[in-house]
Amino acid sequence: MIEGTVKAVCTSEKKGTAKQPRQKAVFRPAWGIEGDAHAGAWHRQVSLLSFDKVQAFRQEGAEVVDGDFGENLLVSGIDFRSLAVGSLCCSGEVVLRISQIGKECHHGCLIFQRMGHCIMPREGVFATVLHGGTIEVGMPMQVYEEYRAYILCSSDRSFANLREDAGTPLLKKRLEAAGFSVVGTALLPDDRSRLAQAMAEVCDSYQADILVTTGGTGLSLRDVTPEATLDIAHRQVPGLAELMRSRCLAITERAALSRGVCATRNQTLIVNLPGSPKAAVENLEALLPVLDHGLSMLEGRSGDCAETFQTTK
Repeated sequence: MIEGTVKAVCTSEKKGTAKQPRQKAVFRPAWGIEGDAHAGAWHRQVSLLSFDKVQAFRQEGAEVVDGDFGENLLVSGIDFRSLAVGSLCCSGEVVLRISQIGKECHHGCLIFQRMGHCIMPREGVFATVLHGGTIEVGMPMQVYEEYRAYILCSSDRSFANLREDAGTPLLKKRLEAAGFSVVGTALLPDDRSRLAQAMAEVCDSYQADILVTTGGTGLSLRDVTPEATLDIAHRQVPGLAELMRSRCLAITERAALSRGVCATRNQTLIVNLPGSPKAAVENLEALLPVLDHGLSMLEGRSGDCAETFQTTK
């Protein structure tokens, strides 16, 4: 994860004009910034530029102010040009996905005429809005080039401090070793409505690409994690649950007793793992080889417009 700070928020009502600094702006999913001329149902809804690159350009003698490059967001501490298409930029509730690196240079722009070159074509990036909200000047921004994971443990005893939650630390360590960024964890009792609400919140706010649950998948009448998952799921992914059970049956016949399900809600994959720390890691291991491709398809990283614009256009 890379962290930076939003230094300027800029918009313009007409294309081809410099953008004007604002204190804040509202970002709409699949559209862009309210009131900005570049908003729309396309791949360049928001433009971002590194504040540090602008400062270096100013040191060359360029007299430029925030918004002169047509950028929506100026952010310090992040070298956007070094990011890959598909990287996620998160600030507050807003989630952006990088869709294009650089752009075709307009040789007639005023900055090019004054300086002989312009940094926006090579340093600027563009993004689509995956989750909306408001971004204000001074807010932090986090960039994730890896997939984000959230771990939710369901256990009456652990929630009541009667037993240590040993599974979450093990899953966190294994996910990080596999290249995931664990962005949050939670511990709840075996309460169907509370579990469903917590899972829906993670998915609807797009806090993570994959939500891993542990516990509540057995035959006890208090085991309700699969039911809570299906209560809020949009689509089931039965093949993943079948893969976990088939692989783990080679380790123990008790794997047949797991009722865990896998499903999606919006662009988040939900995976139910057993409550046993050892079994949870073993089930996760079974999925790791196929998760990258599955998450890529779920999020549209495979075959979408982003791949078309990986080179400067």
